[in-house]
Amino acid sequence: MKILITGSTGYIGHRLAHRLADEGKDVRLFVRNRFKTDNILRSKCEIAEGGTFDTDSLDRALKGVHTAYYLIHSMGKTGGFEHTDIASAENFRRACVNNGVKKIIYLGGLGVKNTASRHLLSRIETGETLSSEPDKIDVLWFRAGVIIGSGSASFEIIRNISQKLPVMITPKWVRTLTEPIGVDDVISYLAKAADENIKGSRIIDIGAEVMSFKDMMNQAAEVMGLKRYIIPTPFLTPSLSSYWLILFTPVTYSIASALIEGLSSETVKTNGNATELFPDITPVSYRESFRMALREIEDHQVISSWCDSSGGRQCDVPLVHDISIAVYKDRYIRNIGDRTPEDAFTAVKSLGGRNGWGTYNLLWRIRGLIDKLSGGYGLNRGRRDSADLRIGDTLDFWKVADLAEGRRLLLQAQMKVPGRAWLEFQVIDTDLIMTAFFYPHGISGRLYWYAMLPFHKVIFPAVMREILSQTGFKTE
Repeated sequence: MKILITGSTGYIGHRLAHRLADEGKDVRLFVRNRFKTDNILRSKCEIAEGGTFDTDSLDRALKGVHTAYYLIHSMGKTGGFEHTDIASAENFRRACVNNGVKKIIYLGGLGVKNTASRHLLSRIETGETLSSEPDKIDVLWFRAGVIIGSGSASFEIIRNISQKLPVMITPKWVRTLTEPIGVDDVISYLAKAADENIKGSRIIDIGAEVMSFKDMMNQAAEVMGLKRYIIPTPFLTPSLSSYWLILFTPVTYSIASALIEGLSSETVKTNGNATELFPDITPVSYRESFRMALREIEDHQVISSWCDSSGGRQCDVPLVHDISIAVYKDRYIRNIGDRTPEDAFTAVKSLGGRNGWGTYNLLWRIRGLIDKLSGGYGLNRGRRDSADLRIGDTLDFWKVADLAEGRRLLLQAQMKVPGRAWLEFQVIDTDLIMTAFFYPHGISGRLYWYAMLPFHKVIFPAVMREILSQTGFKTE
């Protein structure tokens, strides 16, 4: 049974593609640019390039397909996106019928038409367009509210403002009811739907529990061990709220304004079809889904991000794998000259312990002493071997979290800091890249990061000079 996934470079589509490919399904991805698909998916899935407004490419992509996922929407776009969304869905449904596709699976949003925002209304109309010929093709139309998962726009907004603001003056929409659901549960519903023999057009509302946005922020803070005070006020307009979000969260204004607009109306389930049709799936609670998302970030297992399919520079984190979800990063790049990447990486692996950390090793020792006095490990642990490292090794007040021989060394901090910190070394082609990542805990974590930045500017270039000098490369 061949399966086609549209939107596979987006947040949900990317995860779904990995899930179905891992299950051994015959998956074809329909993308505008094959090079925006990661290497793992390219090795496991067939790739078809094109778009829903190119009927020839759409017909080629749908040839021999049994089930087609439609995961395209215009979140964050302005202008007349509503007409574009409907026309795209119309083209897709017609092409599916013409090519003998048996089933379309679509993910839209919870809500009702008379109170829906423009973006939510467009998703509803997209679902109606896809479902308009139930006698010719089966359509499973899933509808979800706020999706909680590492990298999702909703999660990033809630996490960031709950971490950064001890007291929040919020718009009155924080009292609006919604029904959040964890991303893993969303993917489970979508993946399971491919195997189910459900006839006609069915709307399937999914969610875990009804709660207000204020409840969501309070519970998020509690999961992170923080206490927050939320004061709703009627004076914050949607535009002001959007600017407020972009100051404290990683999303762009267009994304923020679309989300804020959608928060003005309730988004809760209106049917029990999920329980009836998928009784073996029980969504986890909001607290648990939020906790799982945090754990995924800290375990460096982020698969996709809300901005994966964006062409904007704000979403680009070049030369970084997985850990790019960390809130703060400070990167330094040096050319290794005529030395080999293997020589540079050998020098990277020799850092620390008795070998020291370069010119300003005294500053590292002072930092180790401070850590020791505050109850941490300090630098006393040194290293197991003067030249060799393996995953799990201790290295002064670091631990080797990941090691890709010749390419990447990731150290996780075990010093006392108000958050979680990593130090990454990469050798890519002729470049040596050193990056500090920091996942702060509350306000104190952010103050700590900015206090340390001036020291980074002195210490880290010295570390890179030490690495290059060990390879025989002449440094200035």
